Amino acid sequence: MTELTKHEPATVYIKPTKGLAALNLRDLWRYRELIYFMIWRDVKVRYKQTLLGAAWAIIQPVLTMIVFTFLFGRIAKLPTDGDIPYPIFSYTALLPWGLFVAALNQASRSLTSNQNMVTKIYFPRLVLPLSSILSGLVDFVIAFVILIGLMIYYQAAPSIHVIWALPFFLLLTIITALGVALWLSAINVQYRDVNYALPFMTQFWLFVTPVAYSSNLISDKWQLIYSLNPMAGVVNGFRWALLGVGNGPDTGLWVSIGVALILLVSGLFYFRNMEKTFADTI
Repeated sequence: MTELTKHEPATVYIKPTKGLAALNLRDLWRYRELIYFMIWRDVKVRYKQTLLGAAWAIIQPVLTMIVFTFLFGRIAKLPTDGDIPYPIFSYTALLPWGLFVAALNQASRSLTSNQNMVTKIYFPRLVLPLSSILSGLVDFVIAFVILIGLMIYYQAAPSIHVIWALPFFLLLTIITALGVALWLSAINVQYRDVNYALPFMTQFWLFVTPVAYSSNLISDKWQLIYSLNPMAGVVNGFRWALLGVGNGPDTGLWVSIGVALILLVSGLFYFRNMEKTFADTI
């Protein structure tokens, strides 16, 4: 009689993932409903118990445009590209800039402001800064309506590239904001100095971004260095797509794209590496 062979249990080896697989980005798709919920919650909370509500999404960029027009358009008389009226020239840049600053302000504090969620339940922590940034798109769309009115008033027709260029540069804005926010939100868990440094950081960043002035005022020998600021590429891209001014995609834009991608990838790895310490440190 043949003796039955006993099957030994299979051995499972658990190895740490490497490269992009270590980011486990597929979890974002699994938790997509949580992302939708967090976006909707952020939008509702933002204007809760406010008198003007969502009108603040319009008031802030419009008032900034008026101040810039008076200071830089009337007093300083800064030139614009293609003799575009200064109000629409500055407002076109304020749209992506406003989205970027709001994203940094919200996303950098997303972990600390959701302390109960971080310490009590499991979910990909990346959901918090990502949803904070995406919720800003609602304000962007509302403020964009004013730009359409300005373009009609000043009879400024968009370029033929607006169909593909506008979504592309909007995506570049989100990539840049997410890359910086991942670094800041992870650092803010351990060092709350980020809350104090962020206003100075965004103010300085505004000065080195061609929001109130044309990037053509920068000397040619400094243009590539200037393009290391990814928001410079975003602002110039918005003006090129919507107003048809500027050089369009050039070497400087590729530099800005490269820096934005570096910020995003490095931010993802840093955030993922620090994620295991959030619950204990926060």
